[in-house]
Amino acid sequence: MNSTVIGTSSSDLLAKARGVFTICPTPFADDGSLDLTSIASLVAFQIEAGVTGLAILGFLGEAHKLSQAERTQVITAFVKQAGGRVPVWVGVRALGIAGAIEQAREAEALGAEAVFAAPMDKASDAQQFDYYQQLARAVRIPVVIHDFPDSFGTEISAELVARLGREGGVGMIKMEEPPVGQKISKILNLADGSMRVFGGLGGVYFLEELQRGAVGTMTGFAFPEILVRIHAQFAAGDLAGAAATFDRYCPLIRYEFQPKIGLALRKYTYQKRGVIASAEIRSPGMRIDARTARELEATVARVGLSLEHRGVFAIV
Repeated sequence: MNSTVIGTSSSDLLAKARGVFTICPTPFADDGSLDLTSIASLVAFQIEAGVTGLAILGFLGEAHKLSQAERTQVITAFVKQAGGRVPVWVGVRALGIAGAIEQAREAEALGAEAVFAAPMDKASDAQQFDYYQQLARAVRIPVVIHDFPDSFGTEISAELVARLGREGGVGMIKMEEPPVGQKISKILNLADGSMRVFGGLGGVYFLEELQRGAVGTMTGFAFPEILVRIHAQFAAGDLAGAAATFDRYCPLIRYEFQPKIGLALRKYTYQKRGVIASAEIRSPGMRIDARTARELEATVARVGLSLEHRGVFAIV
């Protein structure tokens, strides 16, 4: 269910956030135009898979390839299709504070329940702290730090993250800087209960993230029902079951999360599963070739799944 309640503070909302938030791709038609119909089928699929929430316009969502008008259309469509059944969180990335605040306020006005914000480029810790603090003060919904230095080129120290939790009004991070286990532990130790961590990185380290204290994951793995099952087993105290599920599907998780072509692999998977109509990605972006598609399909089959199957798999 949608967790927004009149009078509920942003810290209360973050305190309830856990599980699997799928980083959704932005569907395009074969001609590169927005495919709003596929947003509807993508949302329906994610909810059927049991995800806790949807995260849109992140790096996987090709936000940097959209016009402002398209960005508004995408947020509106996802929020409408979610219909309050699950929260929608929106990515924010801008060159400065004013642009980030503008994006965050638009997301809030359109019904988003949180924003996850990339850091500013080439900024000091003091500047980053000011940036995130001002962003948090500018909106009523929670602000989540998006820590992904491999894509953003900016590292956010554990000390800065912890200070933002204690003093900056920012209580959650989507943490994607290896070695993930060590950084999660350091953040949680320094933050003294003021910061909650979501993992990412395709789910490659999901089990270890949970064991280190992460409350869930925000990633775009195109078999979200697998991640949902791992989290459910772990949350129920079935550590051996969670590990067995993770180990069984790790070859697929690893293969899909390949640098440069991960987005193309995910869109291909969603198209083959009947979730979106086209695997189109906008330039710049690397496509997969026929041999790579066969490799992906072979990996899917090796873990006991099929891209011909429609609907959600029952993961046991």
